[in-house]
Amino acid sequence: MPGYLLKHESIAVDGVENLIIRSLLDRQQFADPLGLAEQLGISSAAWPLFGLLWPSGAHMAARLAQHPVTPGERILEIGCGLGLASLVGHRRGADITASDCHPLAGDFLHENVRLNHLPPLKYRHGQWGAAAGTDADAPGSVQGLFDLVMGSDLLYERDESGTLAHFIGLHTSAAAQVWIIDPDRSNRPAFTRHMAAQGFSMREERLQHAASEGAPAYKGRVLIYQRHGTTAL
Repeated sequence: MPGYLLKHESIAVDGVENLIIRSLLDRQQFADPLGLAEQLGISSAAWPLFGLLWPSGAHMAARLAQHPVTPGERILEIGCGLGLASLVGHRRGADITASDCHPLAGDFLHENVRLNHLPPLKYRHGQWGAAAGTDADAPGSVQGLFDLVMGSDLLYERDESGTLAHFIGLHTSAAAQVWIIDPDRSNRPAFTRHMAAQGFSMREERLQHAASEGAPAYKGRVLIYQRHGTTAL
């Protein structure tokens, strides 16, 4: 594909068949000839991050592989990147929607769906913060309420005004659960306070795995937020 180099890998996730994932070759890739990413507030340094497989995403995929498929449960992955967790849930028959703000995330996700011979997977544009602008209700954006919202390694920037928590609050049902896998970043306490303002309590589970063949050591947490009652929007 012009503009950047790609690779294909077979990714093992316990509980499902291996998934073939097309990704960027490395973090040095960049191609934004029309300035679409720049318009969305995505810098050249951040541009390739959507197209790589990250340890937190692998842990989310493993968690979703063990989550019971419940009829009527609507699941949303935010900041999905390559959408490994969404692909796992989709393969297992869950009603799942993947979302990201990167202009190429949808194309990469649809190609990975094709490579794994899966039926079409729902994808929507999902963005929070100043760059989100006023297009939240635009066609193709995340719409509606979900029973489970999940995201991996999303707390990498300070978010003083709580835009991520607000976005989650807008798209969660009255008794929704939210899973955030975070590699012990310092913005976790502030995010939890903002989630409390949206009506969520939190418990956490430690994630700590030694390095193994093909997988680096990992240390982080699963933050599990449960909504109770009405929300303060």
